Amino acid sequence: MIHPIYGELNYKRRPKDTLKRDIPKGRGMIKWAPFATMPQQYEYIQSQIKNQSKTERLELSEDRLEEINQTLHIAINNNQAVCIEYFHDGWIESVEMMIEKIDQWAMLVIGSIRPSNQTCFIAFLDICNVTLL
Repeated sequence: MIHPIYGELNYKRRPKDTLKRDIPKGRGMIKWAPFATMPQQYEYIQSQIKNQSKTERLELSEDRLEEINQTLHIAINNNQAVCIEYFHDGWIESVEMMIEKIDQWAMLVIGSIRPSNQTCFIAFLDICNVTLL
């Protein structure tokens, strides 16, 4: 059908020089691909699966906080290595370190990681467990 004002409405029958070039092409055949075969969709699904397995920061009881505090002070007084389990970005991480200083103002435990002697800063609020080695 040819419209009296707009002319031919079917874009397949119109001359190519009258068509606009900035019309988006769309996804083409990608939209018919099976589930999770598009790279973007696969990455998004993997990130969602990873985010679901994250944990929230633990709320420790006063007794547990006191135990952690005593263990940290024993380690620093006896110059003993410790294994600290701490919360980081949704995961529970662990590190073996020698404690150099406990900064009460900044609420940090400062120490050096055992094999590499790199300095490590761990916030008090992130600590889940401390064990002497």
